[in-house]
Amino acid sequence: MDQYSCISTAQALELLQKDATVADIRDQQSFVAGHMPNAVNVNNDNLHQFMQDADMDKPLLVCCYHGISSQSAAQFLVQQGFDEVYSVNGGFEAWRVDFPDQCEK
Repeated sequence: MDQYSCISTAQALELLQKDATVADIRDQQSFVAGHMPNAVNVNNDNLHQFMQDADMDKPLLVCCYHGISSQSAAQFLVQQGFDEVYSVNGGFEAWRVDFPDQCEK
């Protein structure tokens, strides 16, 4: 895959159930208030470490607030060598509405 794909929250849930990695790029306070299951809060301070630790062969979901910022982050991660990268349409706000029982704190 040389480009990311935008996917719905339902598609994201399917990938998450198949052990996808989740990179949540929102600020730490928002992340702590709630996030997708097993998400990692990724920011400029820990990006390098995240890329070193992540399995680049596993699907990677990128989540932001509303699905806008995640698109550029997803493209960046594709360029860094991740094989399968997805931006979640609607971001965490859509996820929270669609799957309130699938939010961790």
